[in-house]
Amino acid sequence: MDHNDIQELLPAYVDRELGVVDALEVERHLQTCAACRSEVEAQRSVSNRVQTGAACFDAPAPMRARVMAALPDNRSPRAGWAGWQVWWPRATALLALVLALGWGLSAYHAPSTEQALTEELMASHVRSLQVDHLADVASSDQHTVKPWFIGKLDFAPPVIDVAPQGFPLIGGRLDYLAGRNVAVLVYRRNRHPINLYIWPGNDMPATPRTTRWQGYHLVRWSDGTMNYSAVSDLADGDLAQFVQAVRSQISQR
Repeated sequence: MDHNDIQELLPAYVDRELGVVDALEVERHLQTCAACRSEVEAQRSVSNRVQTGAACFDAPAPMRARVMAALPDNRSPRAGWAGWQVWWPRATALLALVLALGWGLSAYHAPSTEQALTEELMASHVRSLQVDHLADVASSDQHTVKPWFIGKLDFAPPVIDVAPQGFPLIGGRLDYLAGRNVAVLVYRRNRHPINLYIWPGNDMPATPRTTRWQGYHLVRWSDGTMNYSAVSDLADGDLAQFVQAVRSQISQR
């Protein structure tokens, strides 16, 4: 993308509406373009002012007078009731709109922990492909990859050999997700890499659950002591076969 293309994406970037690939393109451009960084900060400032109410202002006296003059005359009981009948549906509709907007903004600007982790996993997978950095230690030997993690993590990730099932190990690396270091084991099926993220915990479902995201598939599960997330562009059936093979090997340990 050129500079003009990036500028057109900035409003969606600020509002977090871009997909993972486009967002990464914008972030790379921002690293070298001071003008676009300034524009992003300006747009974020306006957004923050609107959300906090700082952009609100008192209406000028003439405007207030015109609004008040347009309201029904409440001095007469009949006039007041008639005016209330006219204005009540409008007020109700306005209140519903305000509540809907408020709920939508709060839901959008406060993504769930699961959604945030999904976005981190997908972004990490895409980065590993774009910069060709799949492995810090490149080896198909699990006895080479497993010791490499010693001293780099506060846990020992299980390094599984599923080459007989058609998923050879090609290496491992460190990554950072949800505020902690995680292990990544890298496998391959034909020309399709698979990133298997592993970290301690049991907050994933016991039964593997699949999420689809812009052409990529994510399968997450937990064995009760470790969380696992496998990400690839493999077809559902192939990735399910990989997950089944990994879970089978882990259960036999």
